[in-house]
Amino acid sequence: MRAALLTLIACAAPAIGAPATPAGPAGAPFTIAETGQTFTNLQDAVSSIRMGTGTILIRPGVYRQCAVQQGGRITFKAMQPGTAIFERQACEDKAALVLRGQGSVVDGLVFRNYSVSDGNGAGIRTEMGDLTVTNAMFLDSQEGILGGEPTGQRIVIDRSTFSGLGQCDQTVNCSHAIYLANRGSVTVTHSRFERGTGGHYVKLRVPHVAISDNSFDDTGGRKTNYMIDLSEGGTGTIARNIFVQGRNKENASALIVVAAEARTYPATGLAIEGNDARMAPGAPGNPAFVADSTHQRLAIGANRLGAGIRPFETR
Repeated sequence: MRAALLTLIACAAPAIGAPATPAGPAGAPFTIAETGQTFTNLQDAVSSIRMGTGTILIRPGVYRQCAVQQGGRITFKAMQPGTAIFERQACEDKAALVLRGQGSVVDGLVFRNYSVSDGNGAGIRTEMGDLTVTNAMFLDSQEGILGGEPTGQRIVIDRSTFSGLGQCDQTVNCSHAIYLANRGSVTVTHSRFERGTGGHYVKLRVPHVAISDNSFDDTGGRKTNYMIDLSEGGTGTIARNIFVQGRNKENASALIVVAAEARTYPATGLAIEGNDARMAPGAPGNPAFVADSTHQRLAIGANRLGAGIRPFETR
């Protein structure tokens, strides 16, 4: 199972090779699929959709541009997955894409090298509207995807890679590979997390989660904390994931933690099953696979745990 899942994730992850400047007709890397209109600036392409619905096709290239979506439903789609690379330039001192429309889709893009003064430089900052991210890569930044809104927002992340993300030593507050909060749901599937540089790999403050068929490879991580932190509780499923606990931890006490900060959302029935967890050679401590602070009845099923990992701990 492990070999099959890793093969699936490797095949799904986009390649990052791309020309140093946009390919195709000079000065027209962004095309509105529905109209054929082209733009040299991503923000102009986004603004042209206004409150409507549109798909922005992005040619291969390395872009130091960013955009704020103020309305409508927009799909940001690489013409070739993994060849449209955005780096460094953050709008509003937040992210490459700041999203507050009615809905957003990000498909096949690469985000790398984001750093801002408050420690939350991200590829995507979601502030309003449902969000779907697929076939994307988030590399070597303070944060991968950050945000949420206090509604029934639905966020789906699939077949994406998160590598070299997180920090707890640049600012007072930590940053994480994924950090999302809403009153709806977050789904993370068929994705890879690796080489964390601080904080947690997935930190969620939501009532319902579905985290399945992912790999969490902490062998190259440094100063990392939990693999999955459901900070305020929550129900749903954590299933069929592969975890490898690394050596260079800031907090090595547990892999999955439920309600470490608050008991906002009920966790009764949270299903954690079919996962595979191992310790990398030299990894410290005797961590709990699941540490729970809700004192509610979680639905912990059969999980394959390697030597040195305790199944459960109440805090």
